[in-house]
Amino acid sequence: MGGADKPALPVGGRPMMDRVLAAAADADLRIVVGPAGELPAGVQATRERPPGGGPVAALAAGLALLPATAPPDASATGTASPDASGTVALLAADLPLLTTDAVRQLRTALSRAPGADGVVYVDDTGRAQFLCGVWRVAPLRAALTRLAAGRDGTLTGTSMRALIAGLTVTEVAWRGTGLPPWFDCDTEDDVRRAEEWIK
Repeated sequence: MGGADKPALPVGGRPMMDRVLAAAADADLRIVVGPAGELPAGVQATRERPPGGGPVAALAAGLALLPATAPPDASATGTASPDASGTVALLAADLPLLTTDAVRQLRTALSRAPGADGVVYVDDTGRAQFLCGVWRVAPLRAALTRLAAGRDGTLTGTSMRALIAGLTVTEVAWRGTGLPPWFDCDTEDDVRRAEEWIK
């Protein structure tokens, strides 16, 4: 989008990042990774190293702010959210249609899949949305460690697909009513489409 701060772009009168943070409002800890600006009270902010290092580097920065034992319920936007069982919601900051119900569906799906390391939404083309999911913290941390070890300690430019290659991921379809929560805004046309859906 020509260098625009995508999460700050308004959809339906609210910045996309605000909408994502609201969808994880019941988390005990919410973390924004990336340029944050003014944030709601209690939301922590951090940056990946180097800035712009990609989603895996951002995930590592967000997880670094979580205690070794996850609090009752946390979330990083960017975004992340762990609960008593050690889980975290990993949510891109450009998901203007995301809702609390959609995040709750992911958490429920993970609780019912004891063999899964994470659950993610799958879009209407069958593509897994790795930045719209709920994950167990321990396997994510282990995967980050393995990946960094094979790349001389750096995660810059690493893809999410490379990170989750050794993890067990369950894909779920959105079963709620309303708009698709996995819809992300990568272009101006996407923003316009989201605006039309919200009206």
